[in-house]
Amino acid sequence: MEVTWTTLLIVCPLVFLSGLVDAVAGGGGLISLPAYLLAGLPPHAATATNKCGSVFGTGLSTLRFLKNGRVRLGPAAVSATTALLGSVLGARLCLLVPDTFLHYFLVAALPVLAVFLLFKRDFGLENKADALSGPLLMLLSGLIGLVLGLYDGFFGPGAGTFVILAFTALCRFDLVTASGNAKVVNFCSNLAAFVTFALAGEIVWALGVPAAVCGLWGHYTGSGLALKKGAKAIRPMFFVVLGLLLCKTALELAG
Repeated sequence: MEVTWTTLLIVCPLVFLSGLVDAVAGGGGLISLPAYLLAGLPPHAATATNKCGSVFGTGLSTLRFLKNGRVRLGPAAVSATTALLGSVLGARLCLLVPDTFLHYFLVAALPVLAVFLLFKRDFGLENKADALSGPLLMLLSGLIGLVLGLYDGFFGPGAGTFVILAFTALCRFDLVTASGNAKVVNFCSNLAAFVTFALAGEIVWALGVPAAVCGLWGHYTGSGLALKKGAKAIRPMFFVVLGLLLCKTALELAG
């Protein structure tokens, strides 16, 4: 595919915005993937090149959260491992089961989740994970990775956001630590997909490289915002991501 200045002007600003949103609350793919499709890439090339942009940005965000001590390495590592397994299982399940029922579930569940976040204003303000025993924390982290990996392999959009919410609700992390742990999970998942697509020759490098630079910039900006502002920055971004996911799912059902 020939990459023109028009293509770059369509993709690069949206990939920057995607990286910013993804670093704060996950769900950046809801912005970046449509950008590649809008620029004229076929679906497989769009998905592959999108990973080129996201893997480096997610890696940068992960390093920043690690440097600031906002990642619990044990739970994050367990969750990342089980997420890879869940992703494989989800991809295979996708071949057997139509995803229509999941669309209907999301259309019903997303507004409920948004209302919960709207009224639960203390959600994720404090880190209460130390109240859980070590084995229970590891078990919950493993289950989160498995279930969300399965969702990511089966359907995908918004998986990073759901990982943050799950770490906060079940493991009782504050939103910043939950976001840091989610970055580890996302990075491992993105890296595996990136290597697979690169070896298959599906990535449009002439577009993927400049997009990756914009993604790095977006992730750097977003991770700094999340680390500095904490829940005050993360909570509002959740509503943006959940709204985008609801619109995407409803449009797919209508189509």
